[in-house]
Amino acid sequence: IVDDMGAVVVIALFYSEPPHLVPLAMAAAVFIGLLGLNRAGVRPITPYLIGGLLLWIAIHETGIHPTIAGVLLALAIPSRTRIKAHEFSTRARGLIAEFDERETGDLLVMTSKGQQEALHALERAAEQVQAPLLRLEHGLQPLVQFLIMPLFAFANAGVRLTGPVEGPLLTSVSAGIVAGLVIGKPLGIFGFSWLAVRLRLAALPAGVTWRFMHGAAWLGGIGFTMSLFVAMLAFGPGLLPAAKTGILVGSVTAGLVGWRLLSREARHSAEGRLEAASGNEDAGR
Repeated sequence: IVDDMGAVVVIALFYSEPPHLVPLAMAAAVFIGLLGLNRAGVRPITPYLIGGLLLWIAIHETGIHPTIAGVLLALAIPSRTRIKAHEFSTRARGLIAEFDERETGDLLVMTSKGQQEALHALERAAEQVQAPLLRLEHGLQPLVQFLIMPLFAFANAGVRLTGPVEGPLLTSVSAGIVAGLVIGKPLGIFGFSWLAVRLRLAALPAGVTWRFMHGAAWLGGIGFTMSLFVAMLAFGPGLLPAAKTGILVGSVTAGLVGWRLLSREARHSAEGRLEAASGNEDAGR
């Protein structure tokens, strides 16, 4: 997510026209209004989506690349919950107990007003423990994964490997992209993770070793949607096939290496746990 956000910032800074002031002022006003909704404690998603659409239109008219509208909208949608996790857990247990107590004997919720009230209260509690931003992400996930992403890939990832093309597929552009994905991304992810741990700004999750981090850093070299998006903005028709080739080759290479490293480390970790468990059993005997 942070990586994609960085790509959006690059697009906004380097692939946008000088902004037109009137639409820019309108975009600023809409964004301030969205922040006001957040500050006022507005929880329904619909007002934010309407504001986000207006923000996208205004930013598009400024000449700035409209992808920045998504970043600003995400910043405006509330990310805090009304109740904490422990409060929801306590309330949910009480409501489930109340639901069981109000059973009328026919096992039909339709005929038990008490059970219906308990369910409605549980639904409200579940909504209050979820941040609106999380609810929106959860709601959009199936649409993005099964429709938007496949359509984007289908429309933009094609590279002609036979027949006449508008430019060579193997150039310094494709080589540079491959190097960025299979060298730059793993090195940057692993290096900054190591530095953050050394400076005590972060800690490795429980059960995660540096070998696991190494494999995960390679998976970070899979660059697809945003890489294609930036390539279409950065390169003309003559260089775009080479850029797409570099993205595909680099992504496949990084994915295969990451899969190999993680699967090998997972196997070693499982073997180590089995040996430790066997040793404990022998000690117990």
